[in-house]
Amino acid sequence: MAEEMKKYLHDLMNSTEDVLGIIITDRDGVPILKVAGEEAPELAMRPNFISTFSMATDQAGKLGMGKNHKMVCVYGNYQVVHFNKLPMVVTVIATNTANTGLLMDMDKEISALVSQLTHVVDI
Repeated sequence: MAEEMKKYLHDLMNSTEDVLGIIITDRDGVPILKVAGEEAPELAMRPNFISTFSMATDQAGKLGMGKNHKMVCVYGNYQVVHFNKLPMVVTVIATNTANTGLLMDMDKEISALVSQLTHVVDI
């Protein structure tokens, strides 16, 4: 089952232009599933980078605007989109020229996989 899920993520990564990697982690940044191309930045794939989303989303939730569902971070050469699927977090890493709207729409395609994964992995 894990190989099928990994293949699904790999196909999704390859079908969306300029996506370099997709990582599904627990709240602390521990990888559960990860697919990445050779161009994916190693630093962005590390748990300590991914775990900062949890802290940032907790702080954003204190603004009184409700629960944070997505976060987009744009850097010099890359952009990172985080999806809040607690108890899991999905991180999509792409080039800075990727279509951000398409990256955010990946949420719909990944939701079913995360739902299945939540039932399989006891977090």
